Amino acid sequence: MQPSDFSPNSAVDLAARKAALEREAKQRAEESAGRANPYAVNVDEANFQAEVLERSMSAPVVLAVLAGWSEQSKQVESALDRLSSASGGNWFLAKLDSEASPQLVQALRVPTTPMIIVAVQGQVMPGPAGPATEDQLRDWLGQVFAALAEQGMLPPGHPGTVEGEPSAEAGQQAEQPEQPGVDPVDAEAQAALERGDLAAAEAVYAKAVEASPDDVESKLKLAQVRLVGRLQEVDANAARTAAADRPEDVAAQCVVADIDMYGGKFEDAFDRLIATVKRTGDDDRDKARTHLLSLFELLPPGDPRVAAARRKLTSALF
Repeated sequence: MQPSDFSPNSAVDLAARKAALEREAKQRAEESAGRANPYAVNVDEANFQAEVLERSMSAPVVLAVLAGWSEQSKQVESALDRLSSASGGNWFLAKLDSEASPQLVQALRVPTTPMIIVAVQGQVMPGPAGPATEDQLRDWLGQVFAALAEQGMLPPGHPGTVEGEPSAEAGQQAEQPEQPGVDPVDAEAQAALERGDLAAAEAVYAKAVEASPDDVESKLKLAQVRLVGRLQEVDANAARTAAADRPEDVAAQCVVADIDMYGGKFEDAFDRLIATVKRTGDDDRDKARTHLLSLFELLPPGDPRVAAARRKLTSALF
């Protein structure tokens, strides 16, 4: 398997989104067992600004860019978890799944995984890429923190070392009550995904949404599973060619919109279908509108990109 959103034959690789679900389930299980690192967080496009850049204004953040399929990534992650736990909150560990957030990885100019990046005072500094032992990571981080201390870039009271006493913020995090264990709905859906049964996973989340229409998390995951299911046998290159050749073909435009959503190009997907709404009528127009509304469910409520697209849709309809 290669770290790409698409497999060699251009069909969408399910591993990218499956890896994100697996990482979430693993984190919950560790929290339930009391083994979670209180100074670590999983990040993506949605929380990168807050958890990495903004947090780095008060304490260094070590960003680990990882790939779920890679044993080297797993070894680096485990080593950093141990170092971060022992730091007492002198620095925080942010874990970025390269397959689930390809646009963010591209923006950070990550050449390969695993890779370490240090964020301090809102600035990111690239570090080593490739395999590394715990001792190697400790030595490198020690050199970085010492250099940052000399430059006055660390917060007051930071010892400039990898280890240290817990910070006030870290202590508050460590004292937080244990999180609940793995949600049974997620556990059942995850089991279905692991055996490649997308239909069963979809049924699990659909049942959860039916039982609790206000369950935002299950709605998001249901939309994600359905998106992956629609793209499972899609040839991306052929789909884009078909959409370009037949702009009036609503089905072709919907497929490319799905591909863009999967790749994180949300505005592109929305704009494509809004343009389709504008140039079609009657049933075709309604099909494009309905599909666009289903894509809105892939983002959290209140997302500004959805709000902007809704306004454009309203203008296109009226």
